Amino acid sequence: MDIEMIASLGLGSADALAERALAAAAAAGVRICVAVVDRGGLPLVFKRHPGAPLHSIDIALDKAYTAVSFGRPTAQWDGRVAKGSEMLRHGLMHRSRFVGFGGGMPVLHEGVVVGAIGISGGSEAQDVAFAEAALVAAT
Repeated sequence: MDIEMIASLGLGSADALAERALAAAAAAGVRICVAVVDRGGLPLVFKRHPGAPLHSIDIALDKAYTAVSFGRPTAQWDGRVAKGSEMLRHGLMHRSRFVGFGGGMPVLHEGVVVGAIGISGGSEAQDVAFAEAALVAAT
């Protein structure tokens, strides 16, 4: 039997990432939702500021899911999709849970994707900045 052991983000680290993202957003006066998922895309932690946009709940979860499933920041899809065929654009944009704009970032440990963080509630640039702030503090 062939079994592969896959490294995945732990609950304590996921909670710390979420707290750092919330702190960065609070410092900027922005109310956000933050989701942190494990390597399989399953939620470990979800937190939100009271008053964060309700649609941002699912968007944060989907940004994290997209980032972990492809192993790349969601902000990178804009350029990739623009260069792709019409079928690629149509196909990806109609995939359930696919998010092709910034705010989702994979969490890496020694170069291996172990989870992802998704932020929603601010502008696209703010969501990216809050995710980056959480990840930078983690290293």
